[in-house]
Amino acid sequence: MAMKAEFSVQSAYAYDRTTTLRWVISHLWRNKWLVFGTMGLFLTAWTSFSLTRLLIGQAAEEIVNPSAVQVFVNITLGVLFLQLLDSMTSLLASLSIETAAQRLEHDGRQELYEALLAKSTTWHDRQRVGDIMARSGDDMKMMNTMINPGVLFMCDMSMGLTVPIITLATINTELVLLPIAFVLSYVLLVRRYVRELNPVVGAERESYGVMNAGLEEAISGIEVVKASAQEPFERTRFRRNAKAYRDWFAKQGRIEGRYLPTLVYAVFVGAMFLHALNLSGRGLMGLSEVIAIMGLVSAMRFPIEVSIWTFSMLQVGLASADRVLKVIKAEAEIDENSAGHTGNIAGEIRFEDVSFAFEDGKAVLSGLSFTVKPGQTVAIVGQTGSGKSTLTDLINRTYDATAGRVLIDGVDVREWNLASLRGQIGRIEQDVFLFSRTIRENIAFGAPDTPLDKIEQAAREAQAHDFVTSFQKGYETVVGERGTMLSGGQRQRIALARAFLSNPRILILDDSTSAIDSATEDEIQKAIRRAQQGRTTLLITHRLSQIRWADHIIVLDRGQVTASGTHEQLLRTSAEYRRIFARYDAALPPLETEAVGAAD
Repeated sequence: MAMKAEFSVQSAYAYDRTTTLRWVISHLWRNKWLVFGTMGLFLTAWTSFSLTRLLIGQAAEEIVNPSAVQVFVNITLGVLFLQLLDSMTSLLASLSIETAAQRLEHDGRQELYEALLAKSTTWHDRQRVGDIMARSGDDMKMMNTMINPGVLFMCDMSMGLTVPIITLATINTELVLLPIAFVLSYVLLVRRYVRELNPVVGAERESYGVMNAGLEEAISGIEVVKASAQEPFERTRFRRNAKAYRDWFAKQGRIEGRYLPTLVYAVFVGAMFLHALNLSGRGLMGLSEVIAIMGLVSAMRFPIEVSIWTFSMLQVGLASADRVLKVIKAEAEIDENSAGHTGNIAGEIRFEDVSFAFEDGKAVLSGLSFTVKPGQTVAIVGQTGSGKSTLTDLINRTYDATAGRVLIDGVDVREWNLASLRGQIGRIEQDVFLFSRTIRENIAFGAPDTPLDKIEQAAREAQAHDFVTSFQKGYETVVGERGTMLSGGQRQRIALARAFLSNPRILILDDSTSAIDSATEDEIQKAIRRAQQGRTTLLITHRLSQIRWADHIIVLDRGQVTASGTHEQLLRTSAEYRRIFARYDAALPPLETEAVGAAD
């Protein structure tokens, strides 16, 4: 069964995500010919290397007992040819595995990014951005390193043990007994080593994520840190996190320092030398074979020594891959419903006994029932924490109702195709988010191919054109991350221009003019009123000047609708509404005892 996702790529390559190892292998399988090519090239390289040792032994025999000059010349040319073949195939093998490693990192990053886009807002709310960045950055790089030089060394090590042993067997079958015993002891020691190393590198990668998350939080909140003079505290916290990462790294080093196969190899070399001398003394081989044997045994030194780094890189890479795969496999709470209802939205919104609670179980909304007619402007008011923003979050499925139904044009929002639904709903928040891109790109974010003249028209309607053109580069000015180089009012006007340009059928304004001065607000309100013609508008605000021109007003208190009606009706019938706006108007009409019912 396919995982829930708010976004998916229909043509995306299907990787096997059953286990971490199978996932990595499925990435490599996508470039299997590069991997097979690497193995074949290394087999050729080590065969050439081993044959060279045999020729060197023959050359030694020829020096001691010369026969003909041509024989010596042939041996020399053979060594030259085999060494060139060894060098060329080793180079091509390195190039092949490096290509596979880079493709794995590229494809892995793309898969992770698409998975992050597919996750719901609820899921993202639970994550630490720094840890996500550590997984998409350093952990992906560790996966690259796992392939090259990790898998590269693994192939080199496998061929570097197998081919020399097979070549020894061609000299004398008695020579393979000690190498086989050595390989078996090597496998047992490596198995123990990997078992001890695995939990350490896993904890090391997790501690790196914690350290990176703390760093990101401190930098993102640097204004708060400095305003509170908490630099010493943040310094101490980072030092503690960095020490934890260092300690795990040091523990990994101690495990690597107890790596025993190199010691076993030293014993193996001595044993093989004695064995070769014994066979020579028995007349079963000559000088050339003894030299060839020791050359082949010496060639096994590099694979043994490099294996300590090989298994460490493989374990770190697999631990990093496991962290990345956990993010990819995390299921979103909301599905895109690609086969769901599509069509143009007329704008009717209906809540039927809707309740909502976050994961902690605390109710935010309870039993909401009301209807907003197409083209109607409805203001939603209430004290802070009454659930106003959460109510609007249910309309575009930022969250799904835990009970009841939210319907758009008579269709449950969960039955809509998510892209079709959200593409026709515009939302402007109080805390406006702008990307670190040009002003033109920020305004045209929902419609990237929009011509500049239409972008400028939307900016004029949002009262943003004048301050944009005051910048040296105008609409090509790059704003800082989150638009920090702009004032709050300027960011909100850019967001309004973005909403005007996308031409949504339902417009949600969540205190969207809170950072704008009164004079500018008057002009923007005129633009908003022009923009809302023919579309449904939900308005969350405490500004009396905006609430008064709403067609209908809904009053929320502790997640429940306590009253609804026009401004004049609510002033007479709702005590809650009067408390909210008493500071604006001292001459309030007397409170009536009969309340106005909920909107149809």
